[in-house]
Amino acid sequence: MIETIFLAFLIGKIKGYKIKPIFKTWQIYPPILLEIICFILQINIFRGNYHTIIYFKNIKTIYLMSYIFLILKYKEYVQAIIGSVFIFIGSFLNKIAILKNNGKMPVFPTLSYKTGYATKEAFNIVKDIHILGDENSSVIFLTDIFDLGYSVLSIGDILIRAYVFIIIYTSIKLASKKQEQDENSSLKVI
Repeated sequence: MIETIFLAFLIGKIKGYKIKPIFKTWQIYPPILLEIICFILQINIFRGNYHTIIYFKNIKTIYLMSYIFLILKYKEYVQAIIGSVFIFIGSFLNKIAILKNNGKMPVFPTLSYKTGYATKEAFNIVKDIHILGDENSSVIFLTDIFDLGYSVLSIGDILIRAYVFIIIYTSIKLASKKQEQDENSSLKVI
């Protein structure tokens, strides 16, 4: 989900918010640490070590829960509820895709073949919920069709990432505004 975080930073910067203040609080570091762990797991997959895939499901849940610290720090309760609705809808859409495909999630890699992230053989090696999609797959528009080269996402996955975007972007906005207020109040004292 690193691209989601970078997108939140980019939009925050475009909107004129300062990015540095968010790094002055410890609450940003649990998600960053888990993002680093995911990056290491991704590198293992690129190197052909597909056994690390089993850790992604648990890491994903822990990762999404790690945002609670930012939510509490900046009192982002409404944003957390909105983000949770995105998670619910995204998870629901993923469940539909899985149910319509006999308990499996079809994956349609394109760019991932070129980057080496996915191989046809890998789908035979890894025995998890993901299978190589084909013309017999149902509800293809809900399956993993958006290939980033290091991950293939479904519409549901993108909606789940909206939660991360909302929390990071709002945290950047609030941290920037707080620093600006602190700077203004310190100027008044002088």
